[in-house]
Amino acid sequence: MAETKQSDLSKLSDNEINEKIDATRRELFDLRFQRATRQLTETHRFKKARVQLAQLLTIQAERSRSNS
Repeated sequence: MAETKQSDLSKLSDNEINEKIDATRRELFDLRFQRATRQLTETHRFKKARVQLAQLLTIQAERSRSNS
């Protein structure tokens, strides 16, 4: 997963943000599963995925507040 700046994420459409949120949540699930089965070697991916998910959810919340 490549690092993405928040300014790049804010340019995405609502559908693209929802898709990225789903993909990031799926990645976190897979990482937790790999950790539980002791197959995870790149533990730094947890932090990157959590940060990206937080950024995406923040953008989504800002947009929903501005639309209301």
